[in-house]
Amino acid sequence: MISSFFGKTKPINYIVLAIFLFLFFAINTFFGSGTHIWDQSIPLELLAFAVLLLALFIINQIVRSEKVTDFNSYVMLFFVLLLVAFSETLFSKNVIFSNFFLLLAFWRLLAVKSNRFVKHKIFDASMLISIASLFYDWSLVFLVLVFVVINVYDRKNFKNWLVPFVGVATIFMLTFAVVRVTGHSGFFQEHYQFSAGFLNTDSLIEVINIKAIIFILLMFLLMGIVFVRVRKIGGGKLILLRIVFAIFVFGVVISLFTPAGSSPLLITFFPAAVFLANYAESIKKTKLRELVLDICIALPLLLFVIQVSR
Repeated sequence: MISSFFGKTKPINYIVLAIFLFLFFAINTFFGSGTHIWDQSIPLELLAFAVLLLALFIINQIVRSEKVTDFNSYVMLFFVLLLVAFSETLFSKNVIFSNFFLLLAFWRLLAVKSNRFVKHKIFDASMLISIASLFYDWSLVFLVLVFVVINVYDRKNFKNWLVPFVGVATIFMLTFAVVRVTGHSGFFQEHYQFSAGFLNTDSLIEVINIKAIIFILLMFLLMGIVFVRVRKIGGGKLILLRIVFAIFVFGVVISLFTPAGSSPLLITFFPAAVFLANYAESIKKTKLRELVLDICIALPLLLFVIQVSR
């Protein structure tokens, strides 16, 4: 039943997931943070939820337009389930806002495969990554991904290699003008600290917890399985999945370098959801796919209950 329902791309799928996301977000906000909601900024919480809802819509559009999966709602489903499993990631609002702009940037980079308006797409992606870095400094690492995409699709055009610098410079000059006018001239020095949490601790567990480590290892294993199956089938999806894989790797690297207490693992949820969706699609037996989806739904809910009940 679940596999057949989310195996379609009808608006009802988005509505159901949006309602579930709202209920989960409300419960997590009231009971998961360990503080009273009236001690927090309610408008900020509502804004964060709205951004997550838009992110869910963007993910659906990416999947449909760039064809990184078949026409279904599995990616949206897995993205929401990962949010449920790692509910602590929602406490870092800057990462939520940063992830939103990064999703837009990833969309533009995946769209480069059409080889039309390549410079425009590279420029847009560079600008969006720069905007994302205004919320979370380590997001700038994804500028490397821009050059990776250029190398894959249109490396011979020298002007393409200069466009990312123009995009970054545009955002930083605009930001500099704003902070000068508002009297916050020390913003860049204060914000772009690039603190390396992994290098400042004696244990990996102090940076990311056991749950995150298991998630990362399982995803690398599953990605390997998906790559093997996609190679056998052939088609143009392989290059796109390699770019999505690179997004996941960069997200993991950022998570390792982030100081303890931050939750940038959210950045890895989109690429993880794409590979989970591709894996679910590869299961031909309906009953087996249904069982896998049931487990994927039950496990995050169990983890969330454990997290909230602490």
